[in-house]
Amino acid sequence: MEWPQTSGLCQILAARPPQPLSSPAPRLIVAVTGAHGALGQALLRRWHRRGATLIALTHRPDSGEMAPLRLLETDGAEIPLRQVGWRCGQEAELAPLFAEVDVLVLNHGVNPYSRRDPEALSLALEVNALSHWRLLELFAREVARRPERPSAEAAEGRRGVPEVWINTSEAEIQPALSPLYEISKRLLGQILSLRALDLAASPPGGRPLLRLRRLVLGPFRSDLNPYGVMAADWVAGEILRQADWNLGLIIVTINPLTYVLMPLAALSRWAYFRCFSRGGTP
Repeated sequence: MEWPQTSGLCQILAARPPQPLSSPAPRLIVAVTGAHGALGQALLRRWHRRGATLIALTHRPDSGEMAPLRLLETDGAEIPLRQVGWRCGQEAELAPLFAEVDVLVLNHGVNPYSRRDPEALSLALEVNALSHWRLLELFAREVARRPERPSAEAAEGRRGVPEVWINTSEAEIQPALSPLYEISKRLLGQILSLRALDLAASPPGGRPLLRLRRLVLGPFRSDLNPYGVMAADWVAGEILRQADWNLGLIIVTINPLTYVLMPLAALSRWAYFRCFSRGGTP
């Protein structure tokens, strides 16, 4: 029995042999949001070691002056990257950039901790859920406008289907000691499951518009969670290793329950949304 791609379970139950994402030529163009954070920088370093061309998407403050991002390798060498600023609510400005991106990693977020006031709720929903959804839809529209890549280009090593990796976090199904963080991440997970039915579905005789990968990550050390037990660099390595295995549901955590509960949640959502919602154009 073949599981639907949108649930991500087929890659867990019957994963293909490892297919490294690295390719020397032509280079993949990888854009990462939350590039100032611990995981964002760790992912950029890991992609750099695989020869990717890097785009660091960082928050642009009201003043318009971004803090420059200088990323160093472990040996002190500076990693070449392009830094691009963006703001929640102004995602459309990234459309020209998305026209050339192969892999978009949505990794930005905010943690309101114990707050529950209206301002904190609005911020959590906007940053942790709605901005991810708008970026996903924007990227899908830009991908739909691209001409079909010739098979020769794919044979040279560049993957044919653009990808979006979305960090929904373990808070999608587990407590995170931050109610608004949990609410916003669970909303993001629901949106991803719903939209994957159209965006990642394979039409008859064709290929899917996007390859979606859900990143379900446990607590790692970062500015959002200084008490995390996992190192961000190790988590980034595990993410890419599981992507090499062609997994759509990527889980990195020390909590064994997540490895059981998350696939079940993904399957139940897929079945529910497929039965009680109608498809449309991506």
